Amino acid sequence: MQLPVKISYRGLEKSDQIDNLVLDYAARLEKFCDHINRCDVAIEQTNHTHQKGNPYRCRIDVTVARGHELVADERQKDNGTHEPLKKVIHDAFKTMERELRRVVEKQRREVKTHADSRSNERRFTANSSADRRVSCD
Repeated sequence: MQLPVKISYRGLEKSDQIDNLVLDYAARLEKFCDHINRCDVAIEQTNHTHQKGNPYRCRIDVTVARGHELVADERQKDNGTHEPLKKVIHDAFKTMERELRRVVEKQRREVKTHADSRSNERRFTANSSADRRVSCD
């Protein structure tokens, strides 16, 4: 399935190199979750005072089947060094991968819990009747 990705830029020029990087990372998200409906990526260069420079920010909004909406929002750290835009994008997608894994694991556990509880219930009733027969003899 080809994931629909919408990329928007704020405060900086559109770049084919950055577009390709984002599309590559977005394609990797499908390995973690195959039912992604939408992926919106906003890349911006925030306007701060001249002393702090113009740090980058990358926000990813993903909509997954069953109504889950996930957000990853990464910014450059305010430690005096400026991370390249590629690192900020990489960190945002890593955060989104973790969120997708969490949602997928939660969905798997819900399904397993439901199926396991019914099978345990059947075993319990089957064992209960067998125990009664043994104790009556």
